[in-house]
Amino acid sequence: MYEPFDDPGLRRVSTGEYPWWDDALALLNRDLAATLPDQGPLQLVAQPSYETGEPEYVYVALASGEWHGSHLYPKVADDPAHALAIVADAAQETVAECLWQAWPLCVERNLGMHAREVEGQLSWWCSGEGPQLGPGHIRAAVGALDSSSALR
Repeated sequence: MYEPFDDPGLRRVSTGEYPWWDDALALLNRDLAATLPDQGPLQLVAQPSYETGEPEYVYVALASGEWHGSHLYPKVADDPAHALAIVADAAQETVAECLWQAWPLCVERNLGMHAREVEGQLSWWCSGEGPQLGPGHIRAAVGALDSSSALR
């Protein structure tokens, strides 16, 4: 885990630098506000690459600037849906590792959910299943969680 801006090369990414990631982060921040209202919005932070000529490393960070996990590599997101999946995964890793909790949680099963494409839309999927629980299920589209569809 990296502390807020403990690397002098780390900077906040300005809106518009990575439009697909901005759009993805806006959807995830809606879910974060609905499920963890005491947390500020997630943000993008960047640091220079260690390799000359390579793009900078971009990470999803908490409002405090703390982040954890792999960087978002600009060349791998080839469309908005793919960008959303990449940013959702990075956001979950940052929240889990920095806040020590799964996010988001399924209201029915109190289990962490994961982003999964269903019928062309990225959705929060609860995979918990069993004789008492029934099959895994979709809670909501990414960006459409509210306090009734997830636990805090």
